[in-house]
Amino acid sequence: MKKKHTAILAAGLCLSMLAGCQETPKNTIVRQKGADSVNEYESAEGKIKDMVNAPEIYQNQAEYENGVLVIDSNAKVVLPEVDAMNTYKVSAEEINQELIDKVTNAFFENAKFYHSYSYYEMTKAQYQEEITRLKQYKAEGNLDPYEYGRDENGELTFNIDEVIARDEEEMAEAPEEVVKEEVKPSFGLEWVSGKGEESQKEVDEDGFYGVAETEHGNYDYRIVSSGDVSADIKFAIDKIRDDVPDPREFTSWMEGRYLMDHEREDYQGMTEEELKEFVDISYEDAEKIAREKIEKLGWDWEIQDWDYTVFTHGEGNVTKEKILDGGYLFYFARVVNGIPITCTDSYGGGLEDMDSTLVPWGYERCEVIVGDDGIQKVEIYNPYQIEEIQTENVKLMDFDSIAKIYEEMMEVSNADLSEYEKQRTYHITKITLGYSRIYEPTVDNQSGILVPVWDFFGGFDVEIEGHLEKNNGEHSKQSFMTINAIDGTVIDRELGY
Repeated sequence: MKKKHTAILAAGLCLSMLAGCQETPKNTIVRQKGADSVNEYESAEGKIKDMVNAPEIYQNQAEYENGVLVIDSNAKVVLPEVDAMNTYKVSAEEINQELIDKVTNAFFENAKFYHSYSYYEMTKAQYQEEITRLKQYKAEGNLDPYEYGRDENGELTFNIDEVIARDEEEMAEAPEEVVKEEVKPSFGLEWVSGKGEESQKEVDEDGFYGVAETEHGNYDYRIVSSGDVSADIKFAIDKIRDDVPDPREFTSWMEGRYLMDHEREDYQGMTEEELKEFVDISYEDAEKIAREKIEKLGWDWEIQDWDYTVFTHGEGNVTKEKILDGGYLFYFARVVNGIPITCTDSYGGGLEDMDSTLVPWGYERCEVIVGDDGIQKVEIYNPYQIEEIQTENVKLMDFDSIAKIYEEMMEVSNADLSEYEKQRTYHITKITLGYSRIYEPTVDNQSGILVPVWDFFGGFDVEIEGHLEKNNGEHSKQSFMTINAIDGTVIDRELGY
């Protein structure tokens, strides 16, 4: 599997997950989780601001385990600009042709669609181009051009001679040009795998894999479902580029926050000014393009946050030499009665263990990247249907009580930290009150409720085996603690309840 650029903090993040997945203690802080707890919620008189009585800035610093764990909170507290919050019943949009058509029409007006399996078939000319490139690498002494590394026996994972030989063999049977098969984006399309006597008919029952040709460029278009009408669905749109030096190279769009907030001994990241050098469109123009597309969906999604983003190629750290393009990344979230669903890095829909037979339900998400030549990338997950109010003007806990839970549970969730790390310091920079969806997967994996939650955002510095990595959390979208604002329940954002 190819490395990802976000691995600049991979070790720390993995250990954060290990430390953060301890069994939740059965004390007074933790109460019933899941959508069933809605029956306990009460209405109250008064405004949000008066009920929670939160400070503008929350400051607290605590040390644990003789300084191995430090939690440094110096965070702006953000409240919704409304007087009251309700809880709402929500359900998953039904995965059907109507949903597919809605997303397709929003982004691809007057486009022609082709099946990926024929569209991406390599021609003789493309094989010859790759063979020539690989032979040039070999002549230069570069036997691992894609930095795949070596296996446990010390052998190169990428065998350049084997790839050249296979390309030469397949080139003989490759077509002079591709015959594109026009299709309609939908599930159930047929395709043929293999060649000759080994060929057989396949059907994509729960997915669509195609290419959209538009007047603004061509896009890879994928729709993937888990196969259950009440389970997850993802729409993925990626502009097909012709500026990558080697099509075999790993490419990705990298969020600016990973580059601006992170620092390591051998990598200093990039500044905002350096990122701006690669963006050739104004924020206003990019925002307009993104909004116009999303508004066509009619789902009350608004931009809740944004970031710079750069398109890179090659492995390892992101450097200016590896950046091919830049743009803006917009995070859209549904706004319910003036209050947004809080955007975080978490996708939800996780399972408590690998043996679970539950069908999970991930969060609704929408991210759009816009560059100087329009839409570059779109990801849409699991759109909701907002139904009736469950509890009107729900009673919220005061902020001091929430802060106490946060302080205690940050210690508990990092209880075994010293087994993996020499030292970790959290920097909590922002605390928000917004909505999150919770559900009870053992009861129903297609409906739940929106509840008010507090999220504690930031980053952390970590020292592992003498190596120090820093993340100041200034632009973070990682929530290290999510607390139900009604009853103090600690919500596991990876699970979604």
